[in-house]
Amino acid sequence: MNLFTSPRRRLTAEQINRHFSITCFFSPPVLGSVVSFVFHGGALWSVVLLAAGRRRLNIDRPMLAMTIAIYAYCAAMVLASIVNGTLRADVAHFLPLITLLLFPISYSTWSITDKASLARVVVLASAAACVGALLLAIVQYHLIGMLRAEGGAGNPIVFATVTCLSVMMCVAGALSGIEKAWKPLTAAALAGIVATVYSGSRMVWLALPIAAVAVVAFNRQRFTDMRRLLAIAAASSLLTAALTFPIILDRTHSLLDDWDALVTRGDHSTPLGLRVGLWDVGLDAFRQAPFFGHGMSASRALSTQGFKHHFGSQGFNHFHNGLLTALVQAGLVGMLSLVAIFVVAICNATRVLRLSADPLERFGATMIIVTVIVYLVGGLAGILVGHDILDSTLMIFLVCGTYLACGQTISPSRDSPSDLTSTGSGIP
Repeated sequence: MNLFTSPRRRLTAEQINRHFSITCFFSPPVLGSVVSFVFHGGALWSVVLLAAGRRRLNIDRPMLAMTIAIYAYCAAMVLASIVNGTLRADVAHFLPLITLLLFPISYSTWSITDKASLARVVVLASAAACVGALLLAIVQYHLIGMLRAEGGAGNPIVFATVTCLSVMMCVAGALSGIEKAWKPLTAAALAGIVATVYSGSRMVWLALPIAAVAVVAFNRQRFTDMRRLLAIAAASSLLTAALTFPIILDRTHSLLDDWDALVTRGDHSTPLGLRVGLWDVGLDAFRQAPFFGHGMSASRALSTQGFKHHFGSQGFNHFHNGLLTALVQAGLVGMLSLVAIFVVAICNATRVLRLSADPLERFGATMIIVTVIVYLVGGLAGILVGHDILDSTLMIFLVCGTYLACGQTISPSRDSPSDLTSTGSGIP
């Protein structure tokens, strides 16, 4: 039987989803914008399947709450442009919002995947991403001579953010029992931590231990030997410090030097001075239009030209603070709607952590909380939304986390005799 006479073997919808998930969770630190192409491609293909009647929307209460919050934020951005009369100028800047608008489509597509299988994919793909991130960081820092590793993301802050998320998935997977081989996961997490340090992104350095403490706290009921856990944590911390001490010392000295230059000479040319200057410009812009902001295009102009006017050099197209950027773009309406996305996500997660003992659901809830911590802490001095890799990764983690925590598994097709193939623990 040759190639032309043999029957064609087709992958099932769930197998396709599994390969798609592997790519989504492996790509951000290692392949960068590939995650954006894959996520959007998968979502657009899902739209085609929905239109053809081969998929159905999975509308449950947690998904609906998240969708309303996300769509409210997108509507706030459009409303700000309408109020400011900048709708035509802002149209091109609305394109990143498409990533967020795809949340319910992607949620419905991932909902056909077995939860246990998806959780293992998240953990193992994240472990591979941590190892890949470290290899790239070593090459970039030691062989190419880059001062801060960027991985495949092309930006140190973005690289650190997505690598930190991968680290937390390894830790959560090991502590929750999703994956029994905890030693390789510990090694992978350590690799990701070292890669994060190589990025030199200090705010993500801060987010990492906060998220780690949260993961430990959510899984404390599984610990039978706290001393062993503390010993592993201490050994990992010491090893990380030993391997990356020159980088930590250099970035700490740099921060102190920047602070001294800002306080004594009013120098805004340093990374710290630049951020403080941008925050001053952003707060002034917010005071001018507190309720609906200035619109997206005007916000970019204020960031670049306002900084140049006050401090004599070119600024960035954002204010190096995600919440402040939203305030300038769409005022209090935009900022509060952005915060609402994370508040709804936290509410979904904490309800599961309070009421459910199912390890898969608790893993999904942990996934959500970790994502919120890393994004909000990192976004205080960087980008929160509006970057292709960060937006796609945010949607991937919120979609999968919400589904694992409190979503229902549905059949791939409307023609299936049963709509629901499995459900969660019954938490409405």
